[in-house]
Amino acid sequence: MLSLLWIVAALIALRLGAELILSALNRAEVRRHAATPPPAVAAIMDAETYAKAVAYTLEKSRFGVMTEVFDTLVLALVLFGGILPALFAAVAAWGGSGAMWSHALFILLAGTLLAVPSLPFEWWEQFRIEEKYGFNKSTAALWVSDKLKGTALLFGIGFPLLWVLLSLVKWAGAAWWLWGFAFVFGFQLLMLILYPKLILPLFNKLTPLPDGELKRRLMALGDQTGFRAKAIEVIDGSKRSGHSNAYFTGFGRFRRIVLFDTLIAQLTPEELEAVLAHEIGHYRLGHIPKMIALSAAMLLGGFAVLAALAGSPWFNRAFGFPAGEMAPSFLLFALLSGVVTFWFSPLANLLSRKFEYEADAFARQATGGPDPMVRALRKLAQKNLTNLTPHRWFSRFYYSHPTLVEREAALTGQN
Repeated sequence: MLSLLWIVAALIALRLGAELILSALNRAEVRRHAATPPPAVAAIMDAETYAKAVAYTLEKSRFGVMTEVFDTLVLALVLFGGILPALFAAVAAWGGSGAMWSHALFILLAGTLLAVPSLPFEWWEQFRIEEKYGFNKSTAALWVSDKLKGTALLFGIGFPLLWVLLSLVKWAGAAWWLWGFAFVFGFQLLMLILYPKLILPLFNKLTPLPDGELKRRLMALGDQTGFRAKAIEVIDGSKRSGHSNAYFTGFGRFRRIVLFDTLIAQLTPEELEAVLAHEIGHYRLGHIPKMIALSAAMLLGGFAVLAALAGSPWFNRAFGFPAGEMAPSFLLFALLSGVVTFWFSPLANLLSRKFEYEADAFARQATGGPDPMVRALRKLAQKNLTNLTPHRWFSRFYYSHPTLVEREAALTGQN
């Protein structure tokens, strides 16, 4: 059991070391091009905006290093300091032997307590860094309200979900992990439908896109590309941030396009058509079901590993928990899985970038050429102070989208 703790400690240290090295490489690459950007980058941003983007990238990176180190220290403390076993013993005693509701409550309480130390870092990032560069639109009251609502949803939805999941272990016996996978995956699919209807309105206001030229053009684009969304809606993203985005949510007859109000303010109707065509491309090219299938496969694999670990006599005991108790196994798996999946993130991002290239190509064909998409991407890069010169290892490891230079080259046939 002692050897397992050393292995876990080594994995945690390796992940932190990799994160720090990648961040250092990225900062060095950004500084290398700070004074004289490559020609492809100089064509995208004017000198003043580029200098601001460099400063924003470097400050976010330095702050990210502090956050990563702090979060790692907190994780090590709770894993090796005996805090979690003491909490489990106290909470489990509330329900007596075999009461799954108290075990579910333990997981939620532990997760909530683990999130508390990082709150000052989240506040500083929002109200110092994002404020400094003109992105923060939130207020302290709204920030606190969001945290309270998020916690309430965590307990309101997470508690019954965990209670049922833990109870499946007793009901289904050795095959519980298959039933657990089916239950959680079904819940995830349900949330694709319910989230925009029930949860998102608690934080943001969604309104139908007003009648006018923009709506007419976007609806015509949907007809042209064979994509009939239930609705095109505008979300008040400017309530919290100056960053902009677009996405679609749901599936089947429940799908809908969501545009940030900041995006509408920043782009012309023709450029918005290109952005929408890109999102439609994801749908028409089958990216969504492919990603859902991949997510299902990973979830199933995760449940299989969890079942094997929970069924072993050494996993829980190594961290001070009683053997055979599922709630500690669930929590430990959630805390430790990231030190393993971190190393597979480049593969997932490689697939994601492939899909982005394909969606860009779809948008180019749907809008009659690359120019509208290129202009839209350039404006978004300027408005969001995007890092245009990341280190190639950093971008391959973390970026789910190709860099703007790479996307432009693909759109214009220069790669």
